[in-house]
Amino acid sequence: MLPRRLSAVLAMICVLSVRGVESAPNANFSPQKTADSKDQNPPPGWVKERLSIVDKQIDTDIKELVDLYKHIHSNPELSLMEVKTAARLAEEIRTSGYEVTEKVGGNGVVAVLKNGPGPVVMIRTDMDALPIVEQTGLPYASKVKVKDLAGNEVGVMHACGHDIHMASWVGTARVLASTKDNWSGTVVFIAQPAEEIIAGARMMLEDGLYKRFPKPDYALALHSDSLTQVGTVAIAEGLAMAASDTIDITVKGKGGHGAAPHMTVDPIVLAARIILDLQTIVSRETSPLDPCVVTVGSIHGGTKHNIIPNEVKLQLTVRTTKTETRDHTLKAIDRIIKAAAMGARAPEPEMRVNLEQYTPPTFNDVALAQKSAAVFREILGKENVKLRQPVMGAEDFGRYSVGKIPILMFFLGTIAKEKYEAAQAPGATPLPGMHTDSYAPLPEPSIRNGVRCMSLAAMNLMRK
Repeated sequence: MLPRRLSAVLAMICVLSVRGVESAPNANFSPQKTADSKDQNPPPGWVKERLSIVDKQIDTDIKELVDLYKHIHSNPELSLMEVKTAARLAEEIRTSGYEVTEKVGGNGVVAVLKNGPGPVVMIRTDMDALPIVEQTGLPYASKVKVKDLAGNEVGVMHACGHDIHMASWVGTARVLASTKDNWSGTVVFIAQPAEEIIAGARMMLEDGLYKRFPKPDYALALHSDSLTQVGTVAIAEGLAMAASDTIDITVKGKGGHGAAPHMTVDPIVLAARIILDLQTIVSRETSPLDPCVVTVGSIHGGTKHNIIPNEVKLQLTVRTTKTETRDHTLKAIDRIIKAAAMGARAPEPEMRVNLEQYTPPTFNDVALAQKSAAVFREILGKENVKLRQPVMGAEDFGRYSVGKIPILMFFLGTIAKEKYEAAQAPGATPLPGMHTDSYAPLPEPSIRNGVRCMSLAAMNLMRK
């Protein structure tokens, strides 16, 4: 339990300041390679004809896919621990005729299916779960508890929809393997570890993903949406998600008796000052039109009511969308903590930017987004395909655009209609968001629509 003095500081923590995200393209983003914009819409009747073929395969597979989803949901694994999950996905996709390689970038899986000349399309799922104790009350709810990499016992839950992603990924692999007469090219299915610590994409690329296996001409992924109705899809054109930095700060002082603070240099007071000063980075140093987030998510220090500790540890996340804004924000944090320490006669703080957990912004290729949206409108209906505004959440899927490869991540509605509509009423309880202990997607229609949209988006890029 935290000391009482520290508890007072906790009330001042957290989201320091957030600017609204503008939907205008980032000035740094000028893709050299984009999807063919000459023919955004598929030929008349093309989607309808192939959708009937895809739906027949899904009807055959859907019970197994839902069972797979429930198994994965009941047996989640944390980042860098996805051993059984990876083995199950490798087994599933191998039975569909793919050439499968395991242990790519840790627990990553790569599966390749070649089907004549044509483009290479990569389809990605993530595998890891979160350290959350599930409270959904579902019959297949996770009851898993494990020790994390730091040795702490934690509950484990798929609270970000990765279980929906995996079931849709397997379903799409089955559809493409069974409909080879309808497309020509190569598909590369990857199951990525460690997305929740935004490390897995980097790990797979560093392990030769684009050198050991066919390099994609396009990369696709879907993401569950906990706040939108099943049967809908949302797509951002251009900027989709922010860059993310993880920062650890150690505020140093001189400990002593709580009754003699004049004989100490109190790092708790200094940490509180730093937390307040950090707010000015967004509110007074960053353009109101330039999205930026600086959040202090954790503060730890002290052991007892009447002991002033020697140090306090802060954990921060920083979200930006431009390289120059990121550079300025990181330098400003360093400047502010050093200035505050100097003013308090304290030793210089330590600041560590964890580059292993950095991810750049995710930019959807505009032409690829529009090309895929045209397919989705024919599958789901025009009114059910929405333009999504950028968000300050982060995803390491953006790393796969290295070399200006066009990428697209679209967001899949997963909430039952009646549940969604009830939450829209004035004064109603909001829907549980991502990373909460109560997020419960509706499995069957979510997976069905995920497979339909992903299969036909891939086929559309590999039309014969």
